[in-house]
Amino acid sequence: MDNLLHSDIRHITLSDKQIILIGTAHISQDSVDTVRRVIAQETPDGVCVELDEQRYQSLKNRSQWESLNIIQVIKKGQAPFLMANLALASFQKRMGLQTGVKPGAELAAAAEAAEAANIRVNLVDRNIRITLLRAWRKTGLWKKMNLLATLLASMFETNQIDEAELARLRQTDTLSAMLEEMGTILPSVKTILVDERDVYMAYHIRNTPGDKIVAVVGAAHMPGIMKWLEAEIPASTIDEISQIPEKSTTSKLVPWIIPAVVILLFVIGFFLGDQKKFADAAMAWVLANGLLAALGTLIAFGHPMTILSAFIAAPITSLNPTIGAGFVTGVVQAFVAAPTVRDMERVGDDMVTLRGWWSNRMTRVLLVFFFSSLGSAIGTLVAFRWLKDLF
Repeated sequence: MDNLLHSDIRHITLSDKQIILIGTAHISQDSVDTVRRVIAQETPDGVCVELDEQRYQSLKNRSQWESLNIIQVIKKGQAPFLMANLALASFQKRMGLQTGVKPGAELAAAAEAAEAANIRVNLVDRNIRITLLRAWRKTGLWKKMNLLATLLASMFETNQIDEAELARLRQTDTLSAMLEEMGTILPSVKTILVDERDVYMAYHIRNTPGDKIVAVVGAAHMPGIMKWLEAEIPASTIDEISQIPEKSTTSKLVPWIIPAVVILLFVIGFFLGDQKKFADAAMAWVLANGLLAALGTLIAFGHPMTILSAFIAAPITSLNPTIGAGFVTGVVQAFVAAPTVRDMERVGDDMVTLRGWWSNRMTRVLLVFFFSSLGSAIGTLVAFRWLKDLF
């Protein structure tokens, strides 16, 4: 391995090829210029970029939101993932606004420079959905809540960063920085969020066809990728870390156990308990679920019809593990206050600010989905207090 040639460039010589590894910041003009210069000077056989297909298409197609069908997203159960993806994107874009460079500009520049020179572009990062789902399913309930809180905090963070922080951000990778922050809060998921991606990218860079390869990755990944480039990584390892883990038995059973216990308590209370207490408990169940789900919808600035649907649906959906309150409220909100063309065009800009999340009709649908689901979940827990008094 040669010495450091530039603050973010390393030339790595392996037995069968030379790899020029460029560590970039996703919001740095210097990174954009460096990537273009190196590709032009080196004329490699292949260019690897820290992107998966979805992120690559997002960079190429800036108007992607215009064709998004939010109702289908909800029906397919993809609303939580879309919110997480938007949280990551909004975090990066806010940083980019303060540095004057669009997030991922250097990755787009690498792909454009390679395509212009008729050089093959290789997408070497793991799909972000797989990364997030692996982290989610390999953590316990409490850690899940911490992971969710970190994502939400990044979505609503409004602090301005000073010049010192800007200087640091220009030398790092904001997406990786955020994932590493999650890894700091939850060390058990750092392996999934950061380390596994280092292995995944190193393997695909190492196996890219050609004698000379330029690889453009976030600066935070440089140490890990450099370590793994010289290692023999079995294909089975890549297969394993590319899989979405099955839900644990507990995760599969809990959504069924809770409503089953509630229904059982109601049945026993109806036949063996005090009838007045039973009626009170039933009313408490309806009010706790309905009111808190409606309150969550109100917090999200849901349409009055959506708020009413939350109140009606939550007591029922809380007893049905196959459908949640958020599914109902999200679909209703999307119908009665359908996102306009302008909303879809402005998603990328509006998601940068707290106000934008609420004012844009598309992101408001997601907020309605989230807060009504949260309200219904809290309502279920609160209602147990009355259910125990049935006997």
